[in-house]
Formats: sequence, structure tokens, C-alpha cells
Amino acid sequence: MLRYRVSGMTCGHCAKAVTIAVEAVPTVRRAVVDLDRGEVAVEAEDVRDQAVRAAIADAGYEVLERL
Repeated sequence: MLRYRVSGMTCGHCAKAVTIAVEAVPTVRRAVVDLDRGEVAVEAEDVRDQAVRAAIADAGYEVLERL
């Protein structure tokens, strides 16, 4: 499980956009967004950190740190 703190997520639309983007990364099984904490949890098998970060950035959000 990978966890990231992400800035800019404020609503359900944001959560859905990030979820769809991250779940499109090969080998990602599931992405769960916690808006209150500003975090994304990623369940994946052998996924590259950079691929997840790029997906989040492509969705229009900034990864602040990996937790």
C-alpha cells in the first residue's frame, strides 16, 4: 500500500478524478481518497511511485509527499 498527501482536493469531483487517474495506472488495484486528510491510498502490485505521482499530476493535483 502506498500513501500520498495531495494538495487541491476539496470535493467529491476531485476525489473521483484522482481515483480514476490512479486506478488507470497498470497494476493498481484500488485507490482510496480521504478528502479530510488530503490523502490517497493506493493498493497495487509492483507499481512505480513515479507512475502514481504522474497520474495524480495529470489529474491536476500536486503530490506533497509520500507517507
